[in-house]
Amino acid sequence: MQFESRYKTLVDVYESSLSAYGARDLFGTKKGGEWVWITYAEFGGLVERFRWGLASLGVQRGDRVAIVSNNRVGWAVAAHASYGVGAALVPMYEAQSPKDWEFVVRDCGAKALLVANEPVLAKAMPLLDAVPTLKNIVLLEGTTHGDPRVSSYASLLASGRATPSSHPSPDDVAALLYTSGTTGIPKGVVLSHGNLASNVSASQQVFAITPSDRALSILPWAHAFGQMADLHMMFACGAAIAICEGVDKILDNLAEVKPTVLACVPTIFNRVYTAVQQQLAHRPKAVQRLVTYALSVNARERAGARLRMHEQAAVALVDKIVFAKVRARLGGQLRFAISGGAALSRDVAEFIDSIGIKVYEGYGLTETSPTATVNRRGAVKIGSVGRALPGVRVQIDPAGGEHNPEESGEPSRQEGEIVVYGPNVMKGYFNRPEETAAVFTADGGFRTGDMGFLDKDGFLFITGRIKEQYKLENGKYVVPSPLEEQLKLSPYVANAMIYGDNKPYNVALVVANIPAIRKWAAEARLTLPEGPEELLRDERVRALFAGEIAARSAPFKGFERIQDFAVVAAEFTVESGMITPKMSLRRRKVVEAYGPLIEQLYARGARPGARKPDTTARSA
Repeated sequence: MQFESRYKTLVDVYESSLSAYGARDLFGTKKGGEWVWITYAEFGGLVERFRWGLASLGVQRGDRVAIVSNNRVGWAVAAHASYGVGAALVPMYEAQSPKDWEFVVRDCGAKALLVANEPVLAKAMPLLDAVPTLKNIVLLEGTTHGDPRVSSYASLLASGRATPSSHPSPDDVAALLYTSGTTGIPKGVVLSHGNLASNVSASQQVFAITPSDRALSILPWAHAFGQMADLHMMFACGAAIAICEGVDKILDNLAEVKPTVLACVPTIFNRVYTAVQQQLAHRPKAVQRLVTYALSVNARERAGARLRMHEQAAVALVDKIVFAKVRARLGGQLRFAISGGAALSRDVAEFIDSIGIKVYEGYGLTETSPTATVNRRGAVKIGSVGRALPGVRVQIDPAGGEHNPEESGEPSRQEGEIVVYGPNVMKGYFNRPEETAAVFTADGGFRTGDMGFLDKDGFLFITGRIKEQYKLENGKYVVPSPLEEQLKLSPYVANAMIYGDNKPYNVALVVANIPAIRKWAAEARLTLPEGPEELLRDERVRALFAGEIAARSAPFKGFERIQDFAVVAAEFTVESGMITPKMSLRRRKVVEAYGPLIEQLYARGARPGARKPDTTARSA
């Protein structure tokens, strides 16, 4: 059946929800220890007044409005007000550097910039003199200190009046979302109202979200997935959205809000998986065996087996004494979660499913608005990222990536670059016609840069990122991210990067989780050095990492495994440039910083298959 988008623009989404759900709770914010809610109707009043405020600053159709802020009600107000005056919203992260902000504001030619608070304002003030197009800054929270070029959000609301939307066309630009730039200069992804509205419409067809649902907004709205899930899809369905206080408050907020639906990245479930594994390690052996048995029974049920009465009883017992407590930590009311932004480990996915939490993994990019494929109720294959959304088509270009077909065990499957077609595909990169042309096929498909294959039922499986894969000296192609994700499931590993480009074998840089190591040592009654550098040089600690790497590398092919490694104490951070604000690894930056250490690993002369990971890993 041919897909027809229910909404043509994001203003259609906004007006439809205000009409249908005016009296219902929309956004919740924790203030003074209590959750305070505003309704859809109250939110609409803020948007209408802020629309006038933007117009009073000279913002009009075709302009760009930039914002540097974490999630807050004012962020959502600014977004919908911008759509209503026909301007494009250009979001950035507070965690980015002022240099990054300047690049984006200059590149997009923003007329106005909204900032979260006074510390952000202090860093952003130089942009008024540095960027010719920037005329005004709006401070969302705090004092403007009398600069005439700075207005407060509160003052614009107070002086504003109800202003109707200008009703943009589907082809008008709604957002410029700048890619994180893991391999080069960030590019502004141009998304039209039609692009985003089609993704909202298709998502509504797939997910049965209702006005009685409640979500916790965890993902940053500056990220395409977070923005689509919370600000557009949940909003379109009339759900209530509590805004998380911060990364360190996620578990507390989950218990307080008790969400029924959740959009998140795999990190949340990785933490749950790791925490449960650690807790089980301290339970009696009988309990451990019972949990292992229950997990195996659940796996058989997923495969289609009918359970016997004693199997059902065992699962029910484990659910009562273990699994129900895990669900309670996530609020106890979760109907399902949508996971995106990165790959969810199959081990973690199967475990989370076994404990009674439905996680629907999906796939997409900023350039696809963002969702292209997703698992859904009645159509789930763990390990896949689901089928294409309504109106979206996915093809595999076998010429789009190198791989090792003889190693796959499935020589008949067609693996290659994933190409996406549909109304969700971006208009292009802002003012970059050559780069735009390079990512489109002759018939309008978007080349994702990701490798994968479609199974006989149309489920998409991701096998790697083309730009991440490299060739070893023996000609084998390696995609490092799957094994990196496995390593990060270890409670002792904060981050990891695998390297082997044109080398005889793979080595790894492993960032240590120092608190977890100290806890392990205390439980084992070991006395370790106080300093982190000395601690990581301790033979017992190095042996711990060697065992973790060997165990987690075991399922991988011989040429994919790690033959030597170094453990480092310093985290990969946004500030150091080694990861992006959405936590993607900037490999080039890591190699630049740790190049000499990587070369030391190769100088030690390991050979593939000659031995397990070296236990003399060094810290840097």
